[in-house]
Amino acid sequence: MTQSGAPAVPRSTLVITAHAGDFVWRAGGAIALAASRGERVTVVCLTFGERGESAKAWREGRKLDEIKAMRRDEAERAATTLGAEVRFFDAGDYPLVAGAELTDRLVEVYRATQPDVVLTHPVEDPYNGDHPAANRMALEARILAQAIGYPGEGEIIGAPPVFYFEPHQPEMSGFRPEVLLDITEVWETKREAMECLGAQRHLWDYYTDLAVRRGVQLRRNAGPNLGLAHRTMAEAYMRPYPQIAKELA
Repeated sequence: MTQSGAPAVPRSTLVITAHAGDFVWRAGGAIALAASRGERVTVVCLTFGERGESAKAWREGRKLDEIKAMRRDEAERAATTLGAEVRFFDAGDYPLVAGAELTDRLVEVYRATQPDVVLTHPVEDPYNGDHPAANRMALEARILAQAIGYPGEGEIIGAPPVFYFEPHQPEMSGFRPEVLLDITEVWETKREAMECLGAQRHLWDYYTDLAVRRGVQLRRNAGPNLGLAHRTMAEAYMRPYPQIAKELA
């Protein structure tokens, strides 16, 4: 409760992804942690990943509309598991084309959710052009949502910090693990959400192994390296904007 007696507004996290599965693999731990603290988490999937991220379904002979419905169901179940609300723009993938209409829709979401934190793709990904396209629209919409003269409903936003989640090929995408987030306490929740994504089952073990490796790095940077056994799971993030602080920590 606030001093006036009105209930405090929960913190808000906005996650903007190119495809329906991206938020689970790359930021599922951060989402689950925020939700476990009673925070509001909104996920925007610009596409279902129906053309480029659903190879198994295509090999099974499924049609486009059927694949979209399947990927939507998977993402909705995963979001529910993590404790997030998910919205779908159905903009079409491979390629996802950045445009003014999509950016305007994102501005509306920014103003409606008033995020305290934004998670999205990094700038580079030579293996998947949809991811940089999502990044460009996410950052542009964040800027436009701050402009009082930009048309659209809702109040302007502040300047929420942005975190880039780790791409599938970090070494080739200019990604540096600048922030290591301990997701150990919600790892089982993330794994359960991952297992909702049957269309990309081949990634379950990959992202489990990645969480282990990032967990090792987290422990190495958190204190003395005593060589003790541990089971720490982590996600890596990168920051495009300066961190604002009153003391160094």
